[in-house]
Amino acid sequence: MTGQQRKWLLRAAVLLGLAVAGIVAWQKIGGNGKDTGIVSGNGRIEAVEIDVSTKVAGRVKDILVSEGAFVTAGQVVAVMDTETLEAQLWQAQAQLQQARSAVATSQSQLAQRQSEKAAALALVSQREVELVKARQHARRSAELVQDRAIAKQDADDDAALLRSAEAALHAAQAQSAAVDATITAARTQIGGAQSAVEAARANVERIQAELRDSTLKSPRDGRVQYKVAQLGEVVATGGRVLSLVDLSDVYMTFFLPTTEAGKLAMGSEVRLVLDAAPQYVIPARVSFVADVAQFTPKTVETASEREKLMFRVRAQIPPGLLKKHITRVKTGLPGVAWVRLDTTKPWPARLQIKLPQ
Repeated sequence: MTGQQRKWLLRAAVLLGLAVAGIVAWQKIGGNGKDTGIVSGNGRIEAVEIDVSTKVAGRVKDILVSEGAFVTAGQVVAVMDTETLEAQLWQAQAQLQQARSAVATSQSQLAQRQSEKAAALALVSQREVELVKARQHARRSAELVQDRAIAKQDADDDAALLRSAEAALHAAQAQSAAVDATITAARTQIGGAQSAVEAARANVERIQAELRDSTLKSPRDGRVQYKVAQLGEVVATGGRVLSLVDLSDVYMTFFLPTTEAGKLAMGSEVRLVLDAAPQYVIPARVSFVADVAQFTPKTVETASEREKLMFRVRAQIPPGLLKKHITRVKTGLPGVAWVRLDTTKPWPARLQIKLPQ
């Protein structure tokens, strides 16, 4: 190769290097000029997880959904064995009926005691009348004895009848007071029987609630992520049976450096582009910015090191949009979140919202 050829090759190499450097510089500076004020971060679609758990310990009788299945709020997803609870319910209902019978018996006893009270009061009235007559007779007899109109023995007999009438009245009054005590006891017994009825009724309602809770339902619309328990397994109180993903609360978590995260405002617009569907651009809004940095030392002394701090950001997808495309929503998908720091500039054409029909 001649010297002249070597010079031309050297010049061509230099020109090629300058061209490549220019292209790179243009891509970094000029080529992305249309995206000035827009930053991005890699993330993954996530959703709130919900556990379907039992309130009481028991055996899993049936699981009505499979992993990956879409479920709606209120849909029955699993059933627990209720044989023991049903037996407890029968026992509680029998105790409730027994308590009601005890109330009826106590009320009958109260009615009987009240009748005895009425009879005792009538006897007291009778004894009072008899006492009045005995006093009048004894007073007349005493006057007649002084006039020697009757024998002293007759007056003594009338005085004895007066004392007998007084004693009879006192006995009737004591009997009436005793009946009052039995009435108070009967009323107390009724109160205790009614309390027993309320306790038995509450026990029945508790068991019925546990029976209803033995039918496990989905609290929200979502997708079954995985089965925690299997058919026939015994789970403890509060044991998980299924894990669901709440498809009404879906978001992407990504990270931005300090200088960019500090410019974000809550509610800022975000555009999500998923690796699995790059032809679509999904709208979202910033719903969370961490107040603690990630991936950095505990103590950062220099400004250059502080600029390397990364903050966790969450972009929430609108619930209405999720509901419209709920059968397409999947979690775990990776993608890129684009954030517009300068809201005065429009989104570039490639980040305009594009959704599946």
